[in-house]
Amino acid sequence: MKKKMIPTTILLSALIFSLSPICEAVWLTVPHTGSKCVSEEIQSNVIVLADYLVISEEHSIFPTVSVKVTAPYGTVLHHRENTTNGQFAFTTQESGTYLACFEADAKSHGNKDFSINIDWKTGIAAKDWDSIARKEKIEGVELEFKKLEGAVEAIHENLIYLRNREAEMRIVSEKTNSRVAWYSIMSLGICIVVSGLQILYLKQYFEKKKLI
Repeated sequence: MKKKMIPTTILLSALIFSLSPICEAVWLTVPHTGSKCVSEEIQSNVIVLADYLVISEEHSIFPTVSVKVTAPYGTVLHHRENTTNGQFAFTTQESGTYLACFEADAKSHGNKDFSINIDWKTGIAAKDWDSIARKEKIEGVELEFKKLEGAVEAIHENLIYLRNREAEMRIVSEKTNSRVAWYSIMSLGICIVVSGLQILYLKQYFEKKKLI
C-alpha cells in the first residue's frame, strides 16, 4: 500500500503561516492607581489596528479609562479619556517600540482593579481581506494565494529589518569596544604619569630634608 505524499504547496503554506504573526487578544489588569501599558517593536510602513474593551466583573461598576498610544519618539497617535472601548489604527512612520497605555479614571472603578481586552494586529493581520477580495474580485484559492503572497512579503521585510538592526548593533558594539580600549589606554597613561610625578616629588622632598 502506497503512502500518500503531502503536496509541496501545502507544506509551504503551513510553513509560511507558522512564521506569520498570530493575532491573539491581550488581557491587561489595570490597577486602580497608576497605569498599565502594552508595547510592540514594529518597523516602519506597517499597518497597526487595535480594538480595546474594558471588562468589569461587577455590573454595578463600569470603569472608564484614559488611553494614550505613542510612537517611539513620543508622538501621540491616539488619545481618549473617559472611555470604555475604542479602536485605533495607524501606519508606522519610524521603526521602534510603540506603546499603548491605559490609566483608570478617578472614582470610576470603586478602588478595584479591572481588566482590559486588547486585540492588537499588525502588518498582514491588520489588512481587511474581505474588502481586498471584493475590490480585486478574487475568492477561494486565489484569495488564499494573495494572503500567502502578503505573508511572504511580510517575512521578507522582517528579515531585512532584523539584518539591518543586527548591522546597527554590531557597529555600535564595535564603536563601544574601541572607546573602551582608548579609555583604558588613557587611564593607564594617566596612572603612569601620576606615579612618575609622585616619585619625583618624594625624591625632591627627601633630598630637601637631607634624608637621602
